[in-house]
Amino acid sequence: MDKKRRYLLRSLAIAPALFSTQSLFSSLKRDTPAPTRLQYSINAYSFNSLLRSGEMTFFDMMEFAADIGMDAVDLTGYYFPSYPETPINSELFSLKRRALELGLSIPWTGIRNDFVNPDADSRKADRDMIRKWLAVSSNLGATIMRVFTGSHDYVGFTKNEVKDWLVDEYKSCAAYGEEKGVIVGLQNHNEFLFHSDEVIDILKRVDSEWFGLILDIGSLHAENPYDEIEKLAPYANYWFIKEYVNPNGIKTPVDMKKIATIIRNQGYQGYISFESLAKGDPKQIISSMFNSFRSEYEKL
Repeated sequence: MDKKRRYLLRSLAIAPALFSTQSLFSSLKRDTPAPTRLQYSINAYSFNSLLRSGEMTFFDMMEFAADIGMDAVDLTGYYFPSYPETPINSELFSLKRRALELGLSIPWTGIRNDFVNPDADSRKADRDMIRKWLAVSSNLGATIMRVFTGSHDYVGFTKNEVKDWLVDEYKSCAAYGEEKGVIVGLQNHNEFLFHSDEVIDILKRVDSEWFGLILDIGSLHAENPYDEIEKLAPYANYWFIKEYVNPNGIKTPVDMKKIATIIRNQGYQGYISFESLAKGDPKQIISSMFNSFRSEYEKL
């Protein structure tokens, strides 16, 4: 049999399979909703006292996250023994290896900084520390690193003047982040920026794809924090879900259905991290928060 005839017969044999496969793909595209790609993580601060006392390690935390079906862990910088100095690479690589064995990613790190401090030398020291820890983030494989505003006394200066400091510092940090391939993420923590419009103003003024938002749902103090959360949702690179929101500064249990609806409606596809600040067994609290959110999200 010549080559042309063999090729023709083989083509005829596989054609029905190709047509049926194409029909299947077309059917899937029409009838099956797009899958969600949310990834679930746990923030180390949930185990603050246990990590500081040595009763728990990052390795223990990773095993817990894997056991309850999470996808990732947030390894906050100040639980490394060397902090504020950076850990040695062998320590970081051991964590990366264990995460791989458990099927986890390490998308996040975070440090403490205070850019509200009027002392320019102190702000520079924190900026230099951020640069060093961005290298740590990169070595861990993390794609975002949390920074704060700070909460220093700024008597003698206006809030707008402090915001100017923030913008300048964050622009520098974003440039460092670009060097290391790590987004610098502002967490709207309970410190200086309490309303969505303030946060959005800072994000727009910094105006860098290497500077983003870690949306902390528990740190917005408007009458209706869910409206504030919804306003910030389009800017979020990462979400922190806590057990409380703070309408008018009053601690109130979170409505997981409302949070899940905002995230679903926004079409967000990244990481959702759970952080517990409550008293009690943090493992039990985190498991409950995780299951509650997932249940509400999957109903939508």
